[in-house]
Amino acid sequence: MTLEKFILAVITTNPKKAPVASAVFHCDSKEEMEIVASNLEAILDGIAHSLTDELYIIVKH
Repeated sequence: MTLEKFILAVITTNPKKAPVASAVFHCDSKEEMEIVASNLEAILDGIAHSLTDELYIIVKH
């Protein structure tokens, strides 16, 4: 079984912007959010997408 076209994680500096049902990583700054997104991208073998200044998602295409 492989995961495709699926949101694997959400990284945010604003918890109000994140869905409840996902793996959510809360960060204190934009810099921390970018580092976490980059690391999760490699770990999860996904692609990081910036949706807003406060929100990244990791997607498996």
